[in-house]
Amino acid sequence: MSTDSPLRPRPPAPPPLATGERIDRQRLLDTYAAYGKPRSAFRVGGEFERPVVRGDGTPVAYDEPDGIRWILQEIGRRQPGWIPYEEEGHLIALEQTTGASVTLEPGGQVELSGAPFFTLRDLADEMYANRQVMLELAEDHDLHWLACGLSPVARLDDIPWMPKARYRVMRAYLPQVGDLALAMMKGTSSVQANFDFEDEADCARKVRAAAGVSPLITALFSNSPLLENRPSGFLSYRGHIWTRTDPARTGFPLREAYSHERWVDYLLDVPMMFYKRNDAWLPAHGATFRTFMERGLDGHFPSDKDWALHQTSVFPEVRIKHTIEVRGADCVAPDLAVGFCALLTGLLYDEAALDEAIALTEEIEQDGTADSRFAGAVRLGLSAPLRGRTFADWTRDLGAIAARGLQKVMPDDVSLLEPLLGVIDSGRSPAVRLLEAWEQNPDPRAIVKAAAY
Repeated sequence: MSTDSPLRPRPPAPPPLATGERIDRQRLLDTYAAYGKPRSAFRVGGEFERPVVRGDGTPVAYDEPDGIRWILQEIGRRQPGWIPYEEEGHLIALEQTTGASVTLEPGGQVELSGAPFFTLRDLADEMYANRQVMLELAEDHDLHWLACGLSPVARLDDIPWMPKARYRVMRAYLPQVGDLALAMMKGTSSVQANFDFEDEADCARKVRAAAGVSPLITALFSNSPLLENRPSGFLSYRGHIWTRTDPARTGFPLREAYSHERWVDYLLDVPMMFYKRNDAWLPAHGATFRTFMERGLDGHFPSDKDWALHQTSVFPEVRIKHTIEVRGADCVAPDLAVGFCALLTGLLYDEAALDEAIALTEEIEQDGTADSRFAGAVRLGLSAPLRGRTFADWTRDLGAIAARGLQKVMPDDVSLLEPLLGVIDSGRSPAVRLLEAWEQNPDPRAIVKAAAY
């Protein structure tokens, strides 16, 4: 990592609430003001969602003999250190003291949320170890892991729901605000990465760069061109689905420069889907957290845990908590998923590369709006036009910046970026290859093989 730069003193995190004390806006601002760490402590975390299907592309249910529950049980049995977590008698997650977890998305997608690491090599080792276990448990079972942003063959209506109480509330609320919200929940999978920041100013610069290049990342990692085994008309149908999920909690919510204050106010005014009391998940019926904080809901007022939960219920392309979460990529093959983390590490953790990424963002933003650029990315991928060039041309600039940055901050891990640089050089995203495979043989079993993780 690069050497530390002087940090402006940060205030300490607010102390625990006293009995009868209530959260207020200032406490939330103070919490964000206390975030940040020195550069020597910067780490990277990856999140990898993977759908699992039968050989003919049909979905896998929770309670089948070798279904989703069995998969979680087997991962916990075959890898040491996992602690099972149950809800209403259902195994729904595995957790480790390192901060890693294996959780379920609504349609049975299995997510590894990795521990934070100082090197990309350690991040990759954790992901590949988890993948190996998943491949081994699929042997002698008709189970197939897919590298796709959207389950490519199954009818979305046929994908069974996972038994998580949070999802029951979400599936009742989200269709009221987005006509493709249930498709998002049941069918989509992505790769995400988490990054540290020094202070508010550093956070603002990283958010600026990550949000600005987000359409390029979405185009580069587009990998969801099929919907129910037919071309959808989009190279990232997953990305398109997110534009029709809930405009209040997706996309690019801050139209001005990032500040902790603007972000907290955004979170305060996002309609809430749920809150939790004891073990019960309760619908919030669209009340805002500001209302919850100032007037209460059903006689309840929020705790710090309620605020932490609410932060997880918004899904913009870049999400800020105690880390910066970049969310714009379809699920892709393992080497490209690691490449996603490597690309952003090079862009965000080297100061010169971050300057270049912001300059690239300023060039990109001279054409259209954030929404129009994203629309081009999800439909046309790397062939989308932008300022007289294609997205493929712009990603070559992006890849070169990231490679220079990564060489300085993690020189031993530069090779992990090479598979992605190969995709950039070709100008062909994974979605193009999957479409070509479909054109050659649209049989569901052939598509499952072509999309193997």
